[in-house]
Amino acid sequence: MNVVDSSGWIEYFTDGPNAGFFAASIENIEDLLVPSLTIYEVFKWISRERGEAPAVKAVAHMQQGEVVDLDAKLAAYAARLSLQTKLPMADSIVHATAHAREATLWTHALDTGRRFRGVRRREIRRQKEKCEMKFIASEAEAENDPRDAIQKIFELPVP
Repeated sequence: MNVVDSSGWIEYFTDGPNAGFFAASIENIEDLLVPSLTIYEVFKWISRERGEAPAVKAVAHMQQGEVVDLDAKLAAYAARLSLQTKLPMADSIVHATAHAREATLWTHALDTGRRFRGVRRREIRRQKEKCEMKFIASEAEAENDPRDAIQKIFELPVP
């Protein structure tokens, strides 16, 4: 099983210089676990940097894996991990998700890769020019109004 942190997803979707490092784990949908927190982070980043329609496509792809919601047990485990290791909240939640499910965590995070077993880490190589978003097959497409697609994906009203 694989868990990819938000930086890995963004690297993949923007076809950054380290996209290949994350591609195999992201494209292997059957073994992909997706912490719900990464959906939040990736949707927010892509919406801000590229617009809402690409963000909707990214989330649709992410949901093809098994989404792991943050429940009380996982939250408490992540809090304990954060206290022990000084990891920030988001990193501790993603790491706790991977550890609880005995999955490999794929990340750019320097601290995470040095402290824990079962972590695959790649240092960030910066890309100079802005690149286009890439997607593999997804179930939802943002047609005219991205808010319609968001409502369809999340089954929530959009402001």
